[in-house]
Amino acid sequence: MRETERMAEEANRFGEEVHEQTQKMGREYQRAVESGFETASRSFSEANRGFQAVTAEMMDYSKAVCDDAIRTWGELIGVRSLEQAMALQSDYAKRAYENHMAELSKLGEMCMGTMRDASKPVEEASRRR
Repeated sequence: MRETERMAEEANRFGEEVHEQTQKMGREYQRAVESGFETASRSFSEANRGFQAVTAEMMDYSKAVCDDAIRTWGELIGVRSLEQAMALQSDYAKRAYENHMAELSKLGEMCMGTMRDASKPVEEASRRR
């Protein structure tokens, strides 16, 4: 009888320990999930800001390209010789290429910065664990 009581007490103690550990793990899991949501939210927010900046830059660049093309077209209408037209077209092509390459470089840097900024909250969260 005494052995049965001792075994019942041990089973109860073991059950209580399991229950406490389960509750502790549940609380830790909930904190991790909440932290993960906060981290993901900050990361998405940074990415959104970066993409908005890239979009604004692309819009500005597109407007500048259209303005330059229209200005060049207006100049071409007023030319008096074939040589003058070829020079205008050559200057426009060179300018368009240089501007395009500079803009691609700028957009690449902006995208890399966006990814760097968006990954910072995740890196910080992983260092805390």
